[in-house]
Amino acid sequence: MSKRGRVLVAMSGGVDSSVAAVMLHEQGYEVIGITMKTWDYASSGGSSKETGCCSLDSINDARSLAVNYGFPHFILDIRNEFGDYVIDNFVDEYIAGRTPNPCVLCNTHIKWEALIKRANKLDCEFIATGHYANIRLHDNGRHVISKGLDEHKDQSYVLWGVTQENLARTQFPLGSFRKSEIKQMAYDMGQKELANKSESYEICFVPNNDYREFLRHRRPSLDQEIGPGNFLLSDGTVVGQHIGYPYFTIGQRKGLGIALGKPMFVIEILPESNSVVLGEEHELERTQALVRNINLVKYASLDEPLEAVTKIRYKDAGALSTLTQRGDIMEVDFPHAVKGIAPGQSAVFYEGNDLLGGGFLMK
Repeated sequence: MSKRGRVLVAMSGGVDSSVAAVMLHEQGYEVIGITMKTWDYASSGGSSKETGCCSLDSINDARSLAVNYGFPHFILDIRNEFGDYVIDNFVDEYIAGRTPNPCVLCNTHIKWEALIKRANKLDCEFIATGHYANIRLHDNGRHVISKGLDEHKDQSYVLWGVTQENLARTQFPLGSFRKSEIKQMAYDMGQKELANKSESYEICFVPNNDYREFLRHRRPSLDQEIGPGNFLLSDGTVVGQHIGYPYFTIGQRKGLGIALGKPMFVIEILPESNSVVLGEEHELERTQALVRNINLVKYASLDEPLEAVTKIRYKDAGALSTLTQRGDIMEVDFPHAVKGIAPGQSAVFYEGNDLLGGGFLMK
């Protein structure tokens, strides 16, 4: 075994994870590559050619790179675990009137656990991924995630649920690099096609990024179960009908199927009455959020209120807030109102560049 140790690298076949694997290989680690098959179009109702991290082409790209650099590569089929947990949760959340966050669930409950389990079998001390984030051991003994150097590619938002036990064995080789540097490294490696490979920002298991059709495919009787419902104003006035509440999300403006003479947004979803509440943009504003299923990263608990920046969606710039932990719930107070708090999405807390933790928005 290498003096630096043995590391299991999650390889999607994309440029980021491929360069991460080569970087660790060249740093003297004994690298073992692994590609996880999480889904396929047949089970998702798709009819077009498979693309992205789970396609045959991507698996072959990962394997080819490993062969070129002389380290082992394995394929791990976790479609059953992924489908049972991530996809079922995705459907259940929409039916509950919430907007799910599947990437967080996949990272924390499926991919990390699958990696650690296989790392144990292969006697790997570490696992590594191509996420743009950093990790370090804090003075308080906890493993802390911080933002990646490339602010446009930072992926710390989707990592808030990773446990301390798993973080202790995790490496993020790309955290101190910009995307442009990683692409240049791929060119320098002679991997021009890899460097130019397109990236997908869609949910991996939703064909054509159409979650409504995906819900219908997974739950064929959904339209009959739910049926049409009412569009309401915030005062309860009925202003029209919609096709069913699961097909709407907080903050949605386009595709409502109703015209009221001015821009209107979905401000609330009421599954118990199959109602969708519409309002003007200012009615999306909130000064408080409640967050469930919290996982704290930097500190074990917050014994007193703490000022932090809270992001309520992945591309959110973040807003100044005060965090007050009340058992398993985090109360988040904003001095300036924020727009579009969507139950089911992640709220992620930062102290400077450090990830404090996160959880799922309740309201």
